[in-house]
Amino acid sequence: MNYKIAVIPGDGIGPEVIGQTLRVLDEIGKKYGHEFEYTEVPAGGNAIDSEGECLPQKTVEICKSSDAVLLGAVGGPKWDHLPGSERPEMALLGLRSALGLFANLRPAMLFEELADACPLKPELVSGGLDIVVVRELTGGIYFGEKGIVEDENGTAAYDIEKYSEMEVRRIAKVAFDMAMKRGKKVTSVDKANVLESSRLWRRVVTEVAADYPEVELNHFYVDNAAMQLVRGPKQFDVIVTSNIFGDILSDEASQVTGSIGMLPSASLATGNFGMYEPVHGSAPDIAGQDLANPMATILSAAMMLRYTFGLLEAADDIEAAVQKVLADGYRTADIAKAGEPVIGTKECGDLIVAAVRGEA
Repeated sequence: MNYKIAVIPGDGIGPEVIGQTLRVLDEIGKKYGHEFEYTEVPAGGNAIDSEGECLPQKTVEICKSSDAVLLGAVGGPKWDHLPGSERPEMALLGLRSALGLFANLRPAMLFEELADACPLKPELVSGGLDIVVVRELTGGIYFGEKGIVEDENGTAAYDIEKYSEMEVRRIAKVAFDMAMKRGKKVTSVDKANVLESSRLWRRVVTEVAADYPEVELNHFYVDNAAMQLVRGPKQFDVIVTSNIFGDILSDEASQVTGSIGMLPSASLATGNFGMYEPVHGSAPDIAGQDLANPMATILSAAMMLRYTFGLLEAADDIEAAVQKVLADGYRTADIAKAGEPVIGTKECGDLIVAAVRGEA
């Protein structure tokens, strides 16, 4: 099979982690007889420098004509002086909107080999941790009406949180479908005691739950959910929530696992199309120094194989290779304990490629 992938290396460490990920995909292609065709396109800060805008139209068109998008990271202090609408991060919002990427899946898994990196007490995560945050990605306050006005108190700014029944229903169905393949438990997070949009959210999620009688549903206010993630994270299986709440809770969940550098993500449209990227940012302070951890991006590629291409065995192979490298005691700087030897970005890629080949 031949698969077309739009590749956005992005800024900071993005090109480094993407480079190692493409090496792993090429090895998977050789092993299983698949061909991955890459088209590199600009977005983010590098696009501002080369094209004068963070998301050129040609990038959008190439992404639309591809089978999937693989993204490194965007942003950095170099572009902090720009107005909000022109900053590199706006490329992500533009891509999500243009590509119809309404569902963001962010697994938060605690690898047994990295249990010591978890900041919580061992008894809270004993036996491992496996949570998925399903975040609505194209609605809510990030895409709602916004503006700046002058009144008797001076300058005022506003951002409107708005959701339709359709938007809530489709993201809820993604969460319940995922729960059916996992622990059959969904936690819906809102602020229904205060927000009208959350009351709609809760009503629609409850209606969707009626179609999934095997799945247990509970509702948490967002403040309680944030507390419970650090008080008792093992109670969660699938968390479904709005754009802004999901943005915050998925980052919190990632830190519970010990390192944001280990966590992949997928942003899905209707059908199988998706954009895949690591949860971490561009980390410009370590860019070009062979220090970045490429595992989150490599695991994002495994999600791409699973969710968009349906290559389940190949996806399992990549995840097993990453786990083998960890089990063999190799650590990049972000996950190494004091005194442990540290490997660089390229060596990490070498070891994962070798594990995919089946080499000791």
